[in-house]
Amino acid sequence: MTTTSWISWYFVNGIFWIWVIRWGGAEKLEGSFTSGFLISFLTPNWSAEGIKLFGWLTLMGSTLWFLTGLFVPNLRF
Repeated sequence: MTTTSWISWYFVNGIFWIWVIRWGGAEKLEGSFTSGFLISFLTPNWSAEGIKLFGWLTLMGSTLWFLTGLFVPNLRF
């Protein structure tokens, strides 16, 4: 994967999780069938706060993975 596509992937991923965490996405996804496809099959049973927590943890993990892949290109897949 090229550096440009790696950065683009992280940007799109980050925008999605920021929408979930900060811009009301968790409230819109709470209890919906769509959340099972976008996040996890267990998500329709979660509250908005649980979805936000999952979003924060996923954003932190993807940021660490992004930085690792940025400096060690062989780990990108």
